[in-house]
Amino acid sequence: MDSTDQIAFMRRIRTALGHAPDIARKLPDLFAQAPTAEERELLERIDCRSAAERRALFAQLVEAGKPLRLNVTPVADAAAAAAAVLGLIEQKSPEWGTRKSVAAWRHPLVDALDLGGALSGRGIPLHVTEPIDPAADAACDQAERDRQRAALIESFIGVTSADFCMADTATLVMRNRPGQPRSVALVPSIHVAVIALDQLLADMKELFALLRWDERFRAEALTNYMSFISGPSKTADIEATMVHGAHGPREVHLFVVSG
Repeated sequence: MDSTDQIAFMRRIRTALGHAPDIARKLPDLFAQAPTAEERELLERIDCRSAAERRALFAQLVEAGKPLRLNVTPVADAAAAAAAVLGLIEQKSPEWGTRKSVAAWRHPLVDALDLGGALSGRGIPLHVTEPIDPAADAACDQAERDRQRAALIESFIGVTSADFCMADTATLVMRNRPGQPRSVALVPSIHVAVIALDQLLADMKELFALLRWDERFRAEALTNYMSFISGPSKTADIEATMVHGAHGPREVHLFVVSG
């Protein structure tokens, strides 16, 4: 369609709508330039949330996670979280084979667990998903991707953090970045996530108010792939029989650092 046809087409549309055929109307802004009153109230509620209110959110999270088979455990600090994760690694067995190996994000909360030293003493390799150098040539880039993919496939536990956790649906919110691929939460049979108590949100309204208007998160906003994880993978497609682990991890454990 050339410009003449386009003009004629738009004239017919405007005429059919009862408008002047040769005058294009000015459209209002498609995107809001400021938060609504409800969004401002949500942001204030999050900023002013008391310790008691956070504990209430945690209790709600625990209850919401029970029917989803999401194992939620409070821990006092990073050392207690590390001990809990190491206990889980020792207690659980690989779904395939007998050799244990663990994959983990490169993330401040996960780094604070210092799993590498503890696991090396137990003879269990730890594969950390380091960011891939964007300046690397194509061959080096592909070799590093293949190495990390192979390490993930052989890992029976994947350790991540998350951006937020919505208490009403027991849902982890994870935006994936360099060094923090979603595959660590999806490929291993067991997914372990470690978050802080102040990362708990009430619901999705609070989540999107933060992402849209809070300056701490607004720059990144929705530029990255965002995953919502509510418990282990599950399906009842065959004979309405619930099966866990069909399309992802069969277990999800969430440790919430309350200190």
